[in-house]
Amino acid sequence: MAKSAFLKSSIAKKYWMALTGLFLCLFLVGHLLGNLQLLAGRSTEAALQFNKYALFMTSNPAVKVLSYLTYLSILFHAIDGILLTIQNKKARPVAYAKKDDAASSNFSSRNMAVLGTLILVFLATHMVNFWAKMHFDKKMPLQMISAENMGQKVNFIVSTNNGLAGNDAFLGKFIPESAIDGKYYFIEGNVVYLQREFKDVNDGNKLKKEKIKIAEGYKDLHKITVDFFKSKGKLFSVIPNEGLVFTIFYVFAMLVLGFHLWHGFQSAFQSLGVNNKFTPAIKLFGKAFSVLVPLLFAVIPVYIHFILK
Repeated sequence: MAKSAFLKSSIAKKYWMALTGLFLCLFLVGHLLGNLQLLAGRSTEAALQFNKYALFMTSNPAVKVLSYLTYLSILFHAIDGILLTIQNKKARPVAYAKKDDAASSNFSSRNMAVLGTLILVFLATHMVNFWAKMHFDKKMPLQMISAENMGQKVNFIVSTNNGLAGNDAFLGKFIPESAIDGKYYFIEGNVVYLQREFKDVNDGNKLKKEKIKIAEGYKDLHKITVDFFKSKGKLFSVIPNEGLVFTIFYVFAMLVLGFHLWHGFQSAFQSLGVNNKFTPAIKLFGKAFSVLVPLLFAVIPVYIHFILK
């Protein structure tokens, strides 16, 4: 009974809010380090490096476990924040006498629920634009490299060599795009298949077909990201230069994140009972973190839209 009461208490909710919040701060650092590779430009080498990172982040078993933990932390952090806000309002059915809020608290601490809600909306749109495409879009482009052959441009799919390539030159690191004829060689998702016809001697020599996985390509998340922020299309078929709109939206979202972290980082340690000689250093580090991390995230779309050629 006592344990159940503790889990439902505001103190327990604050503990979980602090722990999930700090875990998500670690996630932000890791995600930022990976995304900063986009500042390397749009050369084949830079794109391949980023796409290798994207493949690793979506296929490595350990990373997958951390990803699921991150999703759960986001949900728990959001739900816990909503419950705490409701609980705090119920605990004060009669409003306190009016006073100068700005003198007793800062903007971030007074608007954590609103800031958190805006971040949740941003995360939903971000996952639709990138995460969902990376995981579920069967038509997502694969990374290509181009070469000149007798004055003609030839495109090759860059293979991860994660297939049944063996020593066959065609099934090596680079697969000619022209060979993907849709009949014998075809692509599903990021996998290149060979479709083979054979007579099944165990079934009256009936002619049958089988598809053999011969290689995997790199999903070109680099191209998807660059095209997203550079798009000249119309948003909702109405608003021109949607790439600029996306860039402004992402910068605004990072501003919101910065305000959320400004109060949330040091508040997490306070909720966990850390109040000692290191408190001033924690507050200073938290403020630096809340400025630097969102700023670097915001630099990426700005660089892609305005500077990247």
